[in-house]
Amino acid sequence: MRAAVWFRAAAVLMLLFAVGHTYGFLAFRPESAEGRAVWEAMNSVRFSAGRATFSYGGFYTGFGLSISAFDVFSAWLAWTLGSMARAGERRARPIGWAMFALQCVGFVLSLRYFSVVPAVLSAVAAVCFLLGAIFCGSPAKRSAG
Repeated sequence: MRAAVWFRAAAVLMLLFAVGHTYGFLAFRPESAEGRAVWEAMNSVRFSAGRATFSYGGFYTGFGLSISAFDVFSAWLAWTLGSMARAGERRARPIGWAMFALQCVGFVLSLRYFSVVPAVLSAVAAVCFLLGAIFCGSPAKRSAG
């Protein structure tokens, strides 16, 4: 039961991550003149690859939405891990460990390239996945009677 609670907590955090990330990157507009110039160049400079034409701004948006989709998938996966743990399936444990490792990488990348807010969310999610993986498959306390 403890593992399920930790995996479900991670699911909620991953969903918050998805919403925050999507809003943050879609709403972001640079404040400085230099930042606006880069933003405008990203959206106006076009290049061809094969028969298609792209902009760097389009790549930015596409990658950002891909990350949001991954975060929603991670939330679903964490919720599913909670269901698996609740059913006593030890197969959730290695997936929990992998998600823990992924959140640790996200923590380091957030500190290096983003800000403290996503780093804290990654760290808390990592702890949730860690505890879920540790408790997964351990005997649940049952009440007598």
